[in-house]
Amino acid sequence: MRRFFIEEIIERDGLCTVSGTEARHITKVLRMIQGDRFILMDGKGKVFEARIGALSPKEVIVNLEKKIPPPKASPVYITICQALLKSGPMDYMIQKTSELGVNLILPFMSERTVVKFDRDRAVNKMKHWQNILQSAAKQSGRGRPADISPPQRFHETVSRFKCEEALKVIFWEEENSMGLKGLLKTSSPAKEFVGIVGPEGGLTGKEVEAARDAGFISVSFGSRILRAETAAIAIASIVQYEWGDLEPVS
Repeated sequence: MRRFFIEEIIERDGLCTVSGTEARHITKVLRMIQGDRFILMDGKGKVFEARIGALSPKEVIVNLEKKIPPPKASPVYITICQALLKSGPMDYMIQKTSELGVNLILPFMSERTVVKFDRDRAVNKMKHWQNILQSAAKQSGRGRPADISPPQRFHETVSRFKCEEALKVIFWEEENSMGLKGLLKTSSPAKEFVGIVGPEGGLTGKEVEAARDAGFISVSFGSRILRAETAAIAIASIVQYEWGDLEPVS
């Protein structure tokens, strides 16, 4: 059954109005008709089985027929701190880590970040990323989309987690004594995991030391040097496999 996402499901007498992009998608692209059923979701975790009651060029009136319990949340809250990447790789990373159940994405700017965040276009960029997260939530059946914050400086991102009780790791290609697999195998499952991934050019030794001072553990993927966007996806997959919900639903 197709899934559609709106900002908030406001129910009045069992009815809800869908407007904007999703209404146009229903009417103009998919050409759905009265009586067609779909799943309606919102940013607050509400999920309903809905049926189209009436259509107009700008809005769709739906009957909310059945409330669907939201999927069980993963036992680990995953945050990915990602240095800004070029548009294509950044979009891909946001989409795929969201599908894998990452809860929060924190973009940041580091010394070797090639892409600079244009604050004049910040609103449009954030809206673009949020649209990706909404689409990923529909694709993967999440109860609500992942969150994303406007980019900060590296030191601001690190400082944010200085007092957090979480397993905090920073990925560094020069680390030769600790891998992510070994760390997870020897650590008790944590309720929160925070992973920092650098830019294409990598993190500087000074940045890694600053992260260590804030309680982060430097780890690597062994002999493999991954692209930044690949590293973020691998992290989400490994953590969900070891501590999360990559298993059949009972």
